[in-house]
Parts: sequence; structure tokens; C-alpha cells
Amino acid sequence: MISLIALGILVAAMFYCIGLYNHLVGIKHAVAKAWANIDVLLKQRHDELPKLVEVCKQYKQFEQETLQKVIAARAQVHAAREHQNVAALGQAEGALRAGLGNLFAVAEAYPELRTNENFMQLQNRITALENGIADRRELYNDSVNINNVQIEVFPASIIAKLFNFGEKPLLEFSTGEKSDVDMKQLFD
Repeated sequence: MISLIALGILVAAMFYCIGLYNHLVGIKHAVAKAWANIDVLLKQRHDELPKLVEVCKQYKQFEQETLQKVIAARAQVHAAREHQNVAALGQAEGALRAGLGNLFAVAEAYPELRTNENFMQLQNRITALENGIADRRELYNDSVNINNVQIEVFPASIIAKLFNFGEKPLLEFSTGEKSDVDMKQLFD
């Protein structure tokens, strides 16, 4: 009788450990899915930015320095995305968003550019992608937080250590991206 009780406890513990393992696998894949969702939107925005720059270049007097900053930031985001470097992506995103903000602000000084249908469509498309990326960042960070908490709580931490479930980095933003925008500087 005692051996049957011990066997029952052992079987229950085994099923509990299997359930914990499966739960951790599900969380790991939720983080990967959240990253993939960000990656899709980053790729779409990456493909739209050259079109926007090209439309702006058609206006010869348009500020080339502003365009160069957007192009350089786009390359940084692409490199970070390709290497799945979340820390570098956070910094590059800050630079790109600042560059786009400057580009759209400078475009205000060019009435013929603002009325250009291609420019307006691209501006709206990029703005929509930016909003989507912000939403996906939040989902990614929520998934990462769940992962990081679950691999630290007992008894899941034992299973996590045994099967090398690791901590994932949050997609954090640069200090400049979190601070208020200096509107006077944009229009000077």
C-alpha cells in the first residue's frame, strides 16, 4: 500500500514537472512570436522609408542632413533587427524615430511637399507602422516579463535551470526617446 502511495506521488510529481516544462516552452514561444510580430512591422517600415526619402529628394532644397540621418538610422535598425539585438534595436529605434520626427517637421516648411499625394500616403503609412510597432513592443515586453518571472519562481526555476530556459531582454528605449520633444527646436 505504501509503495502504491509513493508511486502515485512520484507519478503526480512527474506530471507536474512535465506541465511546468510545457508551460515554460509555451512562454518561450510567445516571446519568439512577439519578436516576430515586431520584426514584420520593422521590415515593412524599412521598405517604406526609401520611398519617403526619394519623394523628399525630389524637392532639391529639402534638407539633405535630415534625410541622411533617417537613412543612417534606418541602417542601424536593420542591422539590429537582423542580429536580433534587442538592446541595439532600442537605441536605433530612438534615433530613427527622432529622424522621422525631424523629417516630418521640416516637411512642414515645404507646402508643395505636404500636398504631394505620395508623400502624404507614405507619411500616413509610416505613422501607422510606428503605432503598430509601439503596440507590438508593449506585447513583446509583456511576454518577456512573463518569461523572466516564470523562470525565477519556484519550482519552475528548477525546470528552467535544468532545461536552459534563459532570461530575455526587454526592448528598452533611449533616454532621448522617453523625454519630451522640444517643439521649438524642430521648427527653428
